[in-house]
Parts: sequence; structure tokens; C-alpha cells
Amino acid sequence: MKLISIILAIRVLCIGNSFSWDAVEQELVPLCHQAGVEVEVHNLYYGGCSLQQHAAFLLKDTAAYSHRVCTNVCPRIIKDTISLREALQNGEYDYISLQQASHDSGIRASYEPWLSLLIDSVRAYQPRARLCWMQTWAYSQDAKHPAYPRYHNNQTEMWDSIQACTKSQITNYKLQIIPCGLAIQLARATRLGDTLCRDGYHLNYVYGRYTAACVWYEILTGKDVRKNKYKNAQMTCQQRRLTQKSAHKAVKMAEK
Repeated sequence: MKLISIILAIRVLCIGNSFSWDAVEQELVPLCHQAGVEVEVHNLYYGGCSLQQHAAFLLKDTAAYSHRVCTNVCPRIIKDTISLREALQNGEYDYISLQQASHDSGIRASYEPWLSLLIDSVRAYQPRARLCWMQTWAYSQDAKHPAYPRYHNNQTEMWDSIQACTKSQITNYKLQIIPCGLAIQLARATRLGDTLCRDGYHLNYVYGRYTAACVWYEILTGKDVRKNKYKNAQMTCQQRRLTQKSAHKAVKMAEK
């Protein structure tokens, strides 16, 4: 009797916004495909969505999210709008990520009580899933985002605030940290400089999004992304090397 091996996809649900769009919808699937890893990524997209807004949508059971699905077979399918509750009831997920809106990521008062409510609800619906926190990144030095003055238009101040909130607000919940923000900041310290964003806050389509996806790749697969040969067709080999190195270093630093 011939044995048939069945490869189950790693199922991921991102409760996110445009920053999760940047991180998981373009480069994550090709990276995983290169390594022979099946993934099924569900991104719940609502632009600029904060923890407070996610909680409000959950409590009112509002079908507010654009449901984007990315797999090895199909890069992206945009389904009808969906509620968070409906998404959480859509089978079992291996990983579920939460994140704060970028402009609130360094503001401690913006986390509670909404983070606790979301964590409790997600764990009630998906007790077996590994609950993750996707760390967002600081804006470019010359960003024109209307909320940037909260951080005195200073990238270092914003990044320090994000790190402080990650440590003070997230540590107690024992969430898996997905250090995209750290990887972007490390990449900025290389020859790439402060060029990873396309508009001051969203990641550029070539090596910005690639950097964040490399972080996700290591978290999901446990593999060293520096050994992955996939790169965006518009990237140079140097850009791939620098971004992979930054992502790998970020994951290792976050584990300590």
C-alpha cells in the first residue's frame, strides 16, 4: 500500500491594517514557497485600525475588514468584508497576530483595556493558536504623517517609544514578538539608510516589505532566512543580503 504524505499549510491570521498588508501580503508566501513551506495567510485589513477600533468592531460584530487570503497557490484573493468574530470561527489557525496602529504604537495609554479584551477573545475562540504581537516600525526621518508630531517628528524618539511599549505592554501576556520594527531599524543602520519606506511610513515595495516578510518567515518556519534564495525581482543581491541579515538579527535579539 502506497503511503501518501499530506502537507498541511501553516495557517496565519493577522488582525491588522496597512502595516500587516506591507508585512505579509507580498513577500511572505514566495519566501516560504522557496523553502518548500506551505502557508495560508489571512489578513484582516482595515486602514489605520487601532487596538481600540479592533475592539469596537469585535464588540459590535461589525463586518468591517477586507479579507485578504494569500497562499502558495494563489498570491492574493480579496474576499468580501468579514467580521473579526467570523474570521476567528473560520477553522483553526496556527498563528494569530495583533498589532497597534502605527501612530499609537509608542503611546502607552492607547493599549488598554482594548489589548486585554482582544487577547481574551482571541484565546477563547482559538485556544490552540500561538498568539503573536507584530511590532510596527518608526517613521522615516522626513515623514509627513499627521501623528508624527506626537514624537516631535523624531524617528529615534518614536522608535524608543515603540520599544518601551513592546516591553511594558506586551511582555506580561507572553506573546510571540514578531520584531518587524526592530528589523527595519537595523536595516536603516546599514548601507540602505533611511530608505525603507515609500511615503514616510509604509514600506517600499522592493526591499522594505521584503525585510518585514523575512522576520515573519523565520517566526513561522524556524528557518534561517539568510539561507533563503528568493528575492524580489527588482532587488539587488546586496539588498537581499542586508535585509535578510537585519531580519535574522532582529529575531535573535527578540528571543533574548
